[in-house]
Amino acid sequence: MDCPLCALAPELVIWEDDRCRVIRVDDPAHPGFCRVVWGEHVAEMTDLAPADRSHLFEVVMATEAALRALLHPAKINLASFGNMVPHLHWHVIPRYRDDRHFPESVWGAPQRDGRIHPAADPVALARAIDSALNPGMPD
Repeated sequence: MDCPLCALAPELVIWEDDRCRVIRVDDPAHPGFCRVVWGEHVAEMTDLAPADRSHLFEVVMATEAALRALLHPAKINLASFGNMVPHLHWHVIPRYRDDRHFPESVWGAPQRDGRIHPAADPVALARAIDSALNPGMPD
């Protein structure tokens, strides 16, 4: 099998547990872009057991919450396609009114040169994801 998400290519892993990982996507126009990747090679959410589905979605929501808290975007886009890479993953993309593509998707036609907004510090982002997953636990 030739799956780029199974191959663990060089990537910046922000957070991980025994079932999934959050990575930073190398996208110069959208440096806050993260991807939540399920560890096993499955294609669809319904391929997962209900508890695993719930866990993955909680990690997606925690990643969204962490990005919102740290970067203060105008919007967060969530997407799960898998058309090109049929390995279950979610895109979590902070969006800004002055980014290159807004209000189009990041895969749409650019609307302007756009302002590049900073990415979150990886350590701070990992802590914020942990905090969102474990509210009330000390950092």
